[in-house]
Parts: sequence; structure tokens; C-alpha cells
Amino acid sequence: MNETIEMAPFDAPVLEERPWAVFSACRSADPSLFFAATRDDERAALKICGTCTVREQCLGFALETRERFGVWGGTTERQRKRLLRA
Repeated sequence: MNETIEMAPFDAPVLEERPWAVFSACRSADPSLFFAATRDDERAALKICGTCTVREQCLGFALETRERFGVWGGTTERQRKRLLRA
């Protein structure tokens, strides 16, 4: 049986900047979840990150670009601030 894997489309600049994003566990999730308004949303986003095969690349990108908002690479904004200070 052939299964089709549906992947969310990414614009060319995203692919050039973050080619690993096409393999991300969050590619089909609601982006607002990763810019959570509540702790429950934040926990849900972190749970998705926990299953992601490109979590390290995502975190590296977030640290390199000093991404200030949202959940990236399985980390919250506060966690990334601590990592950058260390």
C-alpha cells in the first residue's frame, strides 16, 4: 500500500534559510501554538517539539538568529535567554 505524506508548502526563502524545516514535526501545526498566549499552548508546542527529528537544527537557528519570541527547537523564550547567557 502506498501512503502519501502530506507536507505543508514552504516559500522559497524559508527553504533557503531553513532547509531542515520541511522535516519539522510542526510543519502542519497551527503556527500560533508556537507563539503561545497560554501555558497550555506552550506545553502543547513543546510536546510537538519533543517528537521532532530536526529539533537541534531548529534550536541552533533560533540561537543564531537570536529569535526572541515563541517556541523553537524545544525551548521557550526564557530557556533560550538562559542558553545565550551561559
